[in-house]
Amino acid sequence: MSVDAYLASFDSTWDESSPVEAVRFVVLDTETTGFDPRRDRIITIGAIAVIDGEILLEDSFEVMLKLAYNNSSVTVHGITRDEAMDGMNEPEALELFLDYLRDGVIVGHHIGHDVQALDFACGKHFDVNLKNLSLDTMDLTLHLNDAGAFTGRAIPEGFTLDSLCEMFGVKAHDRHTAGGDAFLTAQVFLRLLRAAKSVGRVTLGSLLGAYCPEPTIDSKDLPGNPGV
Repeated sequence: MSVDAYLASFDSTWDESSPVEAVRFVVLDTETTGFDPRRDRIITIGAIAVIDGEILLEDSFEVMLKLAYNNSSVTVHGITRDEAMDGMNEPEALELFLDYLRDGVIVGHHIGHDVQALDFACGKHFDVNLKNLSLDTMDLTLHLNDAGAFTGRAIPEGFTLDSLCEMFGVKAHDRHTAGGDAFLTAQVFLRLLRAAKSVGRVTLGSLLGAYCPEPTIDSKDLPGNPGV
């Protein structure tokens, strides 16, 4: 599949009215050398599909890219330059990834960084930008909490993947690898889909959107209140 074919996959794709069970979600994680997509490099990409409330192990993707040098991020992901010596060049890896991704709706925990890194790399090599819709599992958790989906269950104070795994009883194996984190996030996402259904969120549009908490209003700021 060429990059042109990736772009063509959006000619007929999901919209906000699409039922959740019909959508191909691609749960994604990347490991990178840092947090600046203009300077830092992608090291690994891991992804797995979720369709109709099921994780599809046969519909998964994982690739390691060549790493030119070691830096401090190795203490997180554990991948050294020597280990990545047999990795793919970035353009080749990205083309394979786009072939896998197609028009799937990207899902991830704090997914903004991953999307930015992939988008910048695709722009650099192919002069195209990612066209996929994306969904952040932490945003969705907070939206569903406001909708009453987790009555009697405490929302974690921390916004880490580990805290969501603990909340939903998912055993956190293989952390800080792209494939491992994608699989863990997919398990959390299944729980979120069930919670969404319980409060009537059954279309793609009802799952999307960044979480913006309602501003709190101090009583002294209300009209007619002289304050203190």
